[in-house]
Amino acid sequence: MHPIRLPVALLVAVVAGCGDAAKPPAPRVSVTVASVRAATVPYELDATGTVEALQSATVHARVAGIIEAVTFRPGQTVRAGDVLFRIDRRPFEAALVQARGALARDRAQLEAAELDAQRAVTLRERQLIAPADYDQKLATAGAYRAAVAADSGAAMRAGLDLAFADVRAPIGGRTGDRLMRTGDLVKADAIDQPMVVINQVDPILVRFTLPEDDLPTLRDHAGRELRVFARVGADSVPAEGRLVFVDNAVDPSTGTVLLKGEFPNHDGHLWPGQSASVTLRLFEQSGATVVPAASVTQSQAGTFVFVVEPDTTVRLQRVQVTRTTRDLSVIADGVKPGETVVVDGQFRLSPGARVLIKPPVGTPAAAASAGTAK
Repeated sequence: MHPIRLPVALLVAVVAGCGDAAKPPAPRVSVTVASVRAATVPYELDATGTVEALQSATVHARVAGIIEAVTFRPGQTVRAGDVLFRIDRRPFEAALVQARGALARDRAQLEAAELDAQRAVTLRERQLIAPADYDQKLATAGAYRAAVAADSGAAMRAGLDLAFADVRAPIGGRTGDRLMRTGDLVKADAIDQPMVVINQVDPILVRFTLPEDDLPTLRDHAGRELRVFARVGADSVPAEGRLVFVDNAVDPSTGTVLLKGEFPNHDGHLWPGQSASVTLRLFEQSGATVVPAASVTQSQAGTFVFVVEPDTTVRLQRVQVTRTTRDLSVIADGVKPGETVVVDGQFRLSPGARVLIKPPVGTPAAAASAGTAK
């Protein structure tokens, strides 16, 4: 029996058909998706800042003497005018008594000299006193008048020195460590002898800088109360304050401008010297087209997202991102609200690939899917 001979073209077709039937379809890629939506998003500028005291005062002694008592604890919150140190008052009390005695003496002598001067005027009208004697009595009264003025100043100064023996807080705030102790000898107005440093920490400031390129946008919103947010450490909720200062010049060495935000700090959460992540909110943009920032991919070819079509295939779509705010990217062009973009799994995709949409993490469907996988 002779074998059946098929035409060559038919044989090739059969073989090719068998090969197509044996090739499995491409597997679907599991992805997480999100909807493109319109939202109101803040226009914000981010920076790194440093917490600083609203006011800081280094306390010095106004008079010299021995410290008799320290009346505060390091780290204590004090009010303006509270006594912090007491210097031995006795030398100043003695000086005040002496100055008041000299004032009383010269006042008595002035009173007598003025009476003599008044009599001299009467005698001169009657031509009963020599001109030289007349001039002398007027000069004596004038000299005692000047002495009384000087004595009044000396008594006032002695009173101030006595008051300065109680070293008081010039501002309210939190005290640092004691730099002088009981028994120490202090000098008057000695810059090299600070006694304690007080920082006013409620409210408190956060200083930060922005590039000079942000100045036009910042000036466009000048005159409005702008909100500032500061986050320190691992804070989940940032402190909220207001912008209170914009420097009047750009630092030419860094190309930045200095700004300061003021924050209520009743609980002492912000501390001078801390580093902070700062966000300055300029305005709220309504109707912005946004996608999750994780859906946007950047490459040398440009910025793009994967858009999921109704048939679960994906297409590569170029987008124009104007800015990123927290976990959202604001899109100027490329996608529109209502479309679906891939958030996770896009690095395993190619244009035209079919996807299997996973439920978002944390949903009951996601939990059920995870249980099934186990």
